[in-house]
Amino acid sequence: MSPQSSTQSGASQMRSHGGGYLPIENYGLIGNMRTCALVGMDGSVDFMCWPEFDSPSVFCRLLDKDKGGHFSIHPAKHLSCTTKQQYLASSNILQTKYIHDDGAVDIVDFFPRPKTAKVLFKGPKQSAYREMTSVQEELKKWLVRRVECIRGSMELDVEIFPAFEYASEPHTTEILQEESGAHATRSKAVTFHSKTVNLQLDVSVDKGEDDGKSCPIVRFKKVARPGMLGEGIVATIKISEGQAVSLVLRNDLPNHVTETITPLVLDSQQHDTQAYWYNWINKSSYKGRWREVVSRSLMILKLMTYEPTGAIIAAPTFSIPEDIGGVRNWDYRFSWVRDSSFTIYILLRLGFTEEADAYMNFISERLLKSRGADGGLPIMFTIRGETDIPENELAHLDGYRGSRPVRIGNGAAFHQQFDIYGELMDAVYLYNKYGKPIHWDLWVSVREMLDYVLTIVNEPDMSIWEVRNNKQNFTYSKIMLWVAFDRGLRLAEKRNFPCPNRAKWLEARDTLYEEIMKKGYNKDMQCFVQSYESRTTLDSSILIAPLVFFIAPNDPRFVQTMDRIMLPPEKGGLTSTGLVYRYDTERSEDGVGGREGAFSMCTFWLVEAMTRASVYEPKYLVRAINLFENMLSFSNHLLMFSEEISRSGEQLGNTPQAFSHLALISAAFNLDRVSEKKYGR
Repeated sequence: MSPQSSTQSGASQMRSHGGGYLPIENYGLIGNMRTCALVGMDGSVDFMCWPEFDSPSVFCRLLDKDKGGHFSIHPAKHLSCTTKQQYLASSNILQTKYIHDDGAVDIVDFFPRPKTAKVLFKGPKQSAYREMTSVQEELKKWLVRRVECIRGSMELDVEIFPAFEYASEPHTTEILQEESGAHATRSKAVTFHSKTVNLQLDVSVDKGEDDGKSCPIVRFKKVARPGMLGEGIVATIKISEGQAVSLVLRNDLPNHVTETITPLVLDSQQHDTQAYWYNWINKSSYKGRWREVVSRSLMILKLMTYEPTGAIIAAPTFSIPEDIGGVRNWDYRFSWVRDSSFTIYILLRLGFTEEADAYMNFISERLLKSRGADGGLPIMFTIRGETDIPENELAHLDGYRGSRPVRIGNGAAFHQQFDIYGELMDAVYLYNKYGKPIHWDLWVSVREMLDYVLTIVNEPDMSIWEVRNNKQNFTYSKIMLWVAFDRGLRLAEKRNFPCPNRAKWLEARDTLYEEIMKKGYNKDMQCFVQSYESRTTLDSSILIAPLVFFIAPNDPRFVQTMDRIMLPPEKGGLTSTGLVYRYDTERSEDGVGGREGAFSMCTFWLVEAMTRASVYEPKYLVRAINLFENMLSFSNHLLMFSEEISRSGEQLGNTPQAFSHLALISAAFNLDRVSEKKYGR
């Protein structure tokens, strides 16, 4: 896909039309498997938590245009430039290009990676973790922003306004070098000190082949702005062809260990980072027709893994709204059992066994240490495996385009969501099949967990959609409980593991199936329904049923349900403009309130369900391909998907969303497989 283009004045207009906010889809993601940053098309880093995914934000203009903080590099205001943004080939290095009649400038943004690093889990502790011993080179915890002029000359404005501890903590700013140029003896130029975080800005100037007379000079000055709890810095840079200026933000270190950053060092870091990503994505076994899209999704998923423990986060952001101006604003910087378990299948089938190993070690330790006294498993963990995730509101932040409250933490951590046992057991079963044989201690934990599930199999829960009102007997949850027992039985048989409660598991599995077919299906509507209680409510989560082999994809009960979901909402369905909604929030009260967009994951689930049905009903294959291609058109310019898509076609919710990209890859994988059989590709 070609890079998105706009004029710099156009990018500014996008921000002004959004009341000071860029559209959610106008960002690219960079990261280092510790933390990440979102870089806007106008060259502004508007989101970054430091130093880890779940740390407080340092830049968060995305959630408050005045107080949130940002780090922007953009053409001087009097210049009207065309802007393009893309990733460098086979990498997570982001390039933003400004083009003007008189000059062209590239900004390259990345977090460095040692090219020799390998993923190897060493095990988390509840309050601390050990770094990997497999990394032969130091991981530089730097945010690198390299500005290079490739034609003519251009004047650029730089603004750095950090806002520590979610913009609640004051800081002091000190300029150590008012001027930074090619002849500076050290790179450390500015420090920002708060109570909890100390950052420094290093500046490195590459004069190119210039004789030094017109070498770019960076002059900083401090500026105070209303709403900010500390001063920021601004600078103007005039840069000419062949010259480069790099701005590196990192932890402030004692002077005696502070490394001077030179152009040679930065060239080496960029080269190693590009080599790392090229070598990583080259391991992918996917050779299908959507290779570019799948590769980008894989690299986005990789950015959402927390390398020290193997945990996989749902999204790297918090409180980006599912409804502009609404209250559906959640923190997704945690590792859900559900989301992560689906990831295992994708990683294993496409050749990324090390990442699958790392997550399985992470979840195995959780099974051993984190189950409650009754045997139940929490639905989510922090990236270090902790379970204390209190939900709080940041009342001092306005929220994206006034979408309040801004939340951190997640109250759903205390929910009962019984579907997680099916998703986890499916992951364990698939890992045993496609990865490595599971060990005895893990089997004992699994066995104990399923014995616990026997005690809650008839209880209501809060479902995959994390409702915040009444518990119900959700059909999706019951299907996944069936999956839990089914995979446990299969695993015991495949590995000849002792299974004292085999008869009880079998009885529970078969009873669930009969129950779902009776209570989870409405004969009058001829479709599966949301819950045993909500027997007239359609829910797209039922699309998972053939994907987990609960029901045959050509079973009339499922096909009729799928056909009904494909109808537009005004005709009783859930699909509009080729996009699938979870359920009708106006008819189904979920305890949250407000509207929401179409769910990206559910649309890809529909694609995969139709693909599986097409093996027996060929008419569905072309429809599945068309629906998939239509859905791809709603990605952003970097092939990135957030959680939802609005009625007007804009992206909504936390971004990028792991579930969206997982479902995309699975849909593409299965479309290829069925197409090859159908058309002999």
